[in-house]
Amino acid sequence: MPGFSLMQGVEGSAAFPRFGDRKPHIWLSRRKPWHYAIHGTDISRHNKTIDWGAMARGHVSFVFIKATEGGDHTDPNFAQNWQGAKAAGIARGAYHFYYFCRPVKDQLRWFIRNVPKDKTALPPVLDIEWNHKSPTCRRRPAPAVVHKDMRIFLQGVEKYYGKKPIIYTTVDFFYDNNLRIFRTYPFWLRSVADHPDTRYNNHPWLFWQYTGTGRVPGIVGDADISVFAGNGRQWQDWLQHIRP
Repeated sequence: MPGFSLMQGVEGSAAFPRFGDRKPHIWLSRRKPWHYAIHGTDISRHNKTIDWGAMARGHVSFVFIKATEGGDHTDPNFAQNWQGAKAAGIARGAYHFYYFCRPVKDQLRWFIRNVPKDKTALPPVLDIEWNHKSPTCRRRPAPAVVHKDMRIFLQGVEKYYGKKPIIYTTVDFFYDNNLRIFRTYPFWLRSVADHPDTRYNNHPWLFWQYTGTGRVPGIVGDADISVFAGNGRQWQDWLQHIRP
């Protein structure tokens, strides 16, 4: 999916929010995070209890919620976060953290078992990245294996939920596995030191995660913050497109 054109706005206005950051980056690129109108976050149990009212009032437009990891782990806060986001009127989707030491079909079945079908939800997300801090699995399959397993998961999720899933990844994983070949899928790219157009050599993206040390209303402590690639009208058009 191609990137959207940038809509100019007033820096720091309600329509173009500018959130705090414990370790702010000095953005040298022409387009900075606060030049984008639509901002959101992603959460898991590590973010503890969320104040959904504060998040809604704080101009957070979307949230991706960790649902599952591997083939037997469910985030203990998923159910309450899933309901809390919907009650607050915040667009929300679920993500699966991929585990390289578990067969892909087990992981696909586990995600489907634990994430309800909801036509109002954002597309499911496959979070796939190297996890060098994992205490149980530091396996790094060859790119051909990564591609094969990704296709099985992505196609299975799309068939079940009726929505084309989003791929979340990092710079090193993207290049190590040549994820450019998945160009028919929308990407959510992590890039905390430069604009993703630079770090990913202009690969199309739908969401950009620009910090992991942000300050988000309703969340205590560090939070990830991401932006949507388009302007406010394009955001509404995209929501309509994914909500048949």
